[in-house]
Amino acid sequence: MLGGTFDPVHLGHLRTALELRAALSLDGVHMIPAAQPPLRDRPQVTAEKRLELLRLGIGNTPGLAADPCELEREGPSFSVQTLESLRERYGHEARIVMALGHDAFLKLANWHNPERIFALAHLVVVERPDHEAPLPEALQALIEGREVEHGDALMAKPQGRLLRLSLPSRMAISATFVRHSLMQGKSVRYLLPPAVEERIQAQRLYRAV
Repeated sequence: MLGGTFDPVHLGHLRTALELRAALSLDGVHMIPAAQPPLRDRPQVTAEKRLELLRLGIGNTPGLAADPCELEREGPSFSVQTLESLRERYGHEARIVMALGHDAFLKLANWHNPERIFALAHLVVVERPDHEAPLPEALQALIEGREVEHGDALMAKPQGRLLRLSLPSRMAISATFVRHSLMQGKSVRYLLPPAVEERIQAQRLYRAV
């Protein structure tokens, strides 16, 4: 599970998904747009449109899938509910991994029912070179005794462990930067998949209101 607003999906998101799959030998990566992100303002572009752009960005890439499950629920898009649906879908013995960036990881203790997340899945934190701040005390308590050093140890159980992972490309593309560039009419070439850029421009998305 690689969730997020994907507002819009960019090459950093897609490259991260590919490298996660390779690094952990995953069967597949569900890229799941949040319909109503609980900890940020509602995105400017609808969840349905963000899902459409995500599908365009993925195209026919093997092992990646745009999963609409959070759009099919009412209310805020809580990750724990998404993991419950994935666990129900794949059974108790499946190795389920939720991946997130370091900036989101720092806020994990403030998420809805964070302890339950570890009862449903492993957590993989994608490290970034510009994030080296100490962990908040509540987060340290939440992850105590869960951290492992490599993927084999992570996959020895169906859920409950934490792995910090540095990926090869470490593409530090910001969706905020992409949105601001689009609003100002600046080029976003080589930041977005061409099909996504073409659809955004054709439908005049992310323009200043």
